[in-house]
Amino acid sequence: MHNVFSKLSVGLFAAGVTFPSFAAMTLGDPKTDTGALTVSGALRAKYNYKDYGPNIDSDNSIKFDAAIVNIAYESPKVFGNVQWRCYQWSELCDFSTLVSAYAGYRLNSTDHITLGLQPVPFGPSRFWDSSFYAGLNYTMGLQDVLNLGVNYHTELPSATKIDLAYFVRDGGHYIGTADKATARYSANMVKTNGSEMTSLKEKNMFVMRAKQELSFFNNDDLDMAVGGSYWYSTLENQQNHKEGNRKAWSLFNTLNYQNLGITLTAGQIKIDNKDPISNYSTFGSFDTAYNIANSGTFYSVDVNYTFKDVINGLNVTPYVVLSGLSKDEQNYKNSQRNIIGAAWNYKQISLYSEYITSKNDPFIGGTTNSLAGGDDGRWNKLLNVMFVYNF
Repeated sequence: MHNVFSKLSVGLFAAGVTFPSFAAMTLGDPKTDTGALTVSGALRAKYNYKDYGPNIDSDNSIKFDAAIVNIAYESPKVFGNVQWRCYQWSELCDFSTLVSAYAGYRLNSTDHITLGLQPVPFGPSRFWDSSFYAGLNYTMGLQDVLNLGVNYHTELPSATKIDLAYFVRDGGHYIGTADKATARYSANMVKTNGSEMTSLKEKNMFVMRAKQELSFFNNDDLDMAVGGSYWYSTLENQQNHKEGNRKAWSLFNTLNYQNLGITLTAGQIKIDNKDPISNYSTFGSFDTAYNIANSGTFYSVDVNYTFKDVINGLNVTPYVVLSGLSKDEQNYKNSQRNIIGAAWNYKQISLYSEYITSKNDPFIGGTTNSLAGGDDGRWNKLLNVMFVYNF
């Protein structure tokens, strides 16, 4: 297994380094029929220190992490987005991937249709928590997943938001250093040749989400919403050519009161991969393959508070993120990833400082089977610091 820690981790850039002043470039006016095209991006650098394993970083060096290019189009009726990311494991862009590529059309002020490589409407939103590293549900392919399909979004007079989506396939694989199938941004089921791994293709994904805003408190400072989502897909077993399925559901509650934000998410996954010898399925992301238990209950808790304009426009947001998977299979060890950190935002610069404790986690001191049967069950610790320059 690759050093997945260094691959998925993202961290800090050194103090004292200066950048030329760039800004997003916009051509046109989004309020006109011809619309506006905006080109933007980000440069990221990282510092990580891992308190686990035999290869604890000795140089404590700051390293380049990624470059992001984002192209967006906006007009009264039509909108779209394309994003490409270039990462560095050992050489510049040795892992690079398309993240999104979609176009949409607004039917009216509340309804729109989106077609292309886009976020799957599962859970409270694309991102379930405030952290940079992201909770365990990202690794499980439930959060921040972008697949190829069509989504219809509508908002009812009752303050109900509904998404109905169909995805023909996953987001595909791109340029990487390991198994080609795992060179992808989102965590998807992948085709592998490993004797202890499955080989699956997910297709025909039907996903729906309903989110209801609650206004009975009659408080302008308070925003609350509850909702649920459901995911059903067909799985093609590449080894025996049988068809199985994935079923997942989630319930969530979001609360925002002044500068306080709380998001609670919980749900269940059930995977029938038609593999007679395994109770797990193989997923891949960020150039790495790993196994996930076929059945279990997942959760995510995010609590954050923003201190605005602390010093000359500096905003600071401390946060706590708890996430995990409780597995149904007997003798499978449960997995957890907990994060305490803070985001520091000043104009075009963002800094994330995070301390992560995790067990039975393939990306933090674990193994290929950490999210399936588990590993040694020890708590592993990671300091993750990230610098982002947005332009």
